[in-house]
Amino acid sequence: MIKRRYYTMISAKAKTQAIEVTQQASLPFIPITSATSVKMRQSGRLATRTSARSAGFSRLASATQAARIQRQAPAAPALFSTSPSALQPSRPVHPAYAAAGYIGRMSSMPATSGHSRACCNIPPVVAQGYVAKGSYEQLGGSKTYVTGSDEATLGIVSIFDIFGFVDQTVQGADILSAGVQGDRYKVFMPDWFNGSPCPTEWYPPDTPEKQQSLGAWFGANDPNAVAAKLPTFVASLQAAYPSITKWGLIGYCWGGKVTELVTSTSSNPFAVAAGVHPAMINPDGAKSISVPYLLLASGEDPATDVAAFKDGLSVPHHVETFADQVHGWMAARADLSDPRVREEYARGYQTVLEFFGRHM
Repeated sequence: MIKRRYYTMISAKAKTQAIEVTQQASLPFIPITSATSVKMRQSGRLATRTSARSAGFSRLASATQAARIQRQAPAAPALFSTSPSALQPSRPVHPAYAAAGYIGRMSSMPATSGHSRACCNIPPVVAQGYVAKGSYEQLGGSKTYVTGSDEATLGIVSIFDIFGFVDQTVQGADILSAGVQGDRYKVFMPDWFNGSPCPTEWYPPDTPEKQQSLGAWFGANDPNAVAAKLPTFVASLQAAYPSITKWGLIGYCWGGKVTELVTSTSSNPFAVAAGVHPAMINPDGAKSISVPYLLLASGEDPATDVAAFKDGLSVPHHVETFADQVHGWMAARADLSDPRVREEYARGYQTVLEFFGRHM
């Protein structure tokens, strides 16, 4: 049975702003010039969505923001009637909701294929307008996004989340390639889905058909299979770029699970690794990781698993939770029109670069 939480939307209109991106230390940050804007309005039990593109930044009235705001409101589920026919709140709306114009409804489903509930329910916010700095090459049998200096001697393999080559993740690869404190990296992001990432229209998975499709997609894209291919893939990269002497690995969500798996094997080719809002966190897996490891969790990732994972690491490590961010804030679900998300997106990449700089 699909479980639902019901809200209604009021005043979803938010003003457009032209916001200058703040650079932290020497971290280069390339602003998105526009973003998908979602406006929902009540119409009986139905909500309609329209998308608008603006010349500057627009604050999104999206399910991603709703999830973030909901997390800030204490005892949020108790604020609303759970009856499908009751769209009005059963008690006064918490200020955290009212400030954002939400007293609306949002569907949800249980966790799927070992992924967290947040991972399975938050729609990705696909930014528009970012101009990628790199190019695509065929490497190791896969279409691969390649970015960074040809003179780099350090390489990073990036494993994207289930949504593939989205602007936010591509921008993240470009940020990593620029490095900090004189470090320069060549970054490689292969397409493990062979042109068939998880369709964004399956989110939110609010119908049995979407849930079935999503479950089948996860079943066909096993992180274990990709982890087993990574040593051979890195060998092909090494042959194509012989100047690179060390390799790092970063994985987002689904890719975070791949990161955990490959760094636990004797054939691991990476000198350092980072799991960013990783899916399917396995505290027992941490015990086998053999290289310095960074884990950046969102406020929606299971805190007990994150803590247990940290306790299981015997290698140099840094584990941090970005408590006010949604699962996916450094990849496909990053709402870069929101100043706070943009700030933590940048800080997350700064943290990765500093950790890699210490251990590569």
